[in-house]
Amino acid sequence: MGPRMINKVPQQELQVRRLVESGRLAEANALFDAVLAEKAAADPDPWRRAAVLLNRGVCAWRLGRIPLALELAAEGWVELEHEPAEGAAAAETIGLLGYLLESIGHRRPALDMFRRALRLARSAGDIETLVIALQRVGGGLNHRAHMGELGAAHVLFSEAHGVLTEAVAIAPEDSPMRAKVLATHAGSLAGIGELEEAEKQAVAAEELATEREDLWAAALAHWTLAGIRRSQRRLDEARTLASRAVVTAQRVADTNMLNAFALTMARICAEMGDHVGESEALRMVHSGHRKVIDTLQEGLGQALEQRRLAVQAQRLAFAAKQAAHRDSLTGLVNRRGLEIQAPALLERTAARGQVPWLVLVDVDWFKGVNDNAGHAAGDIALREIATLLRQETRSDDLVSRWAGDEFIVLLVGSGEDRRDAGPVVAERIRAAVAGHQWNQVLSGDRQPTVSVGVAGGPAQLDLLFAAADMALYRAKRQGRNRVEVHSPEEQEQVEGGPLPHRRPRTARS
Repeated sequence: MGPRMINKVPQQELQVRRLVESGRLAEANALFDAVLAEKAAADPDPWRRAAVLLNRGVCAWRLGRIPLALELAAEGWVELEHEPAEGAAAAETIGLLGYLLESIGHRRPALDMFRRALRLARSAGDIETLVIALQRVGGGLNHRAHMGELGAAHVLFSEAHGVLTEAVAIAPEDSPMRAKVLATHAGSLAGIGELEEAEKQAVAAEELATEREDLWAAALAHWTLAGIRRSQRRLDEARTLASRAVVTAQRVADTNMLNAFALTMARICAEMGDHVGESEALRMVHSGHRKVIDTLQEGLGQALEQRRLAVQAQRLAFAAKQAAHRDSLTGLVNRRGLEIQAPALLERTAARGQVPWLVLVDVDWFKGVNDNAGHAAGDIALREIATLLRQETRSDDLVSRWAGDEFIVLLVGSGEDRRDAGPVVAERIRAAVAGHQWNQVLSGDRQPTVSVGVAGGPAQLDLLFAAADMALYRAKRQGRNRVEVHSPEEQEQVEGGPLPHRRPRTARS
């Protein structure tokens, strides 16, 4: 059955987040490594797959593993571009994406994501999903109210109070979200001036968070209580509570919370005339913002470097694959490459109603070139012939070194009618080799020529090769340095009987 799912994320992965929120970062890292090492269960629902990946991205972000967080978030989101958003998994995925956006300072688009997730959660019919979505919207509104313009704060706090009141009403007592909902609701109550009720909610949240080792909720409760004490002008208590909130936010590695809490502490210290404390708190805010920027830059840099290495690896793999299908001496496609590429090329040529041609080229008396001028000269001759073959054919045609001093050209280029292309191109190749200025690259009396066998018709490599091979053998017998085209009688032999065996090289030289 696989791991039990809560809000479409496996229980073990949710435990990573709980460990982070209880300040047990070393344990969270160890468990997260175990989660990553375990292959994720296959799921046909793209939104459920994305929810798991986005949750992992949030965990990686909170643990400071930024390149991994970006990679997981991108992987989780990229396949959803054309997927209709519906259901609890979609609500969870979009909410997690909103959290990541908020973490990097994009609060407005984050809040838009939270609201979209809430709309989906309302139609999903899942209480826990709805509670999470309500808490995220309320928390996002509270945060914007605290960090934004004072004129808009009351409106934002009022909206937050509305959604969080609903969350408190429907959140089960045993819900892991209960303490977070109470703490967030307390913040909205304080924002609209209901300080007595806000304090009750914050104290209840703190007690429940302590019982459940939810430091995230405890930090939020301390922050709310600090704000209440500040409103009551009990500034010493306010500073103590704000300090607790800051320390706890550091323990749970939530930079977003830390910035907000440190800013509150700076304001409290300023009102107390504690300029040292104010400076220290503001330095913490600046450091938090700087850390977000530096972390993002580092993370993006590492992600780009990983992408560069991945692209380089792909290129190397492609180059290795290409090299396996290339002849190292001439740079032409080798026999294996020809056998792989030919079927598709021949099929496309036949589908266009064109005649595929195979031109089989064999160097005359090549053994004599090697014996008289040396193998290095023989290699030069083969490279020169390969160059001539490329010059006399189209870029669409497939030119290959079949073996030794034999070459195959598949004439499959599109365009004009090529019904007579085989013999024409074959003669061009023969003439180009015969007329080449060999004395510039080779010494000796005997200079290379080629015999050529040509076959056209069936879109099958083995049949074309067998027919061209018979024509080539005839060219050798009739004096070499000539082109022969397979005859209808030979074609009947090729198609009706067994394929002829290749002639020994000594008979072909």
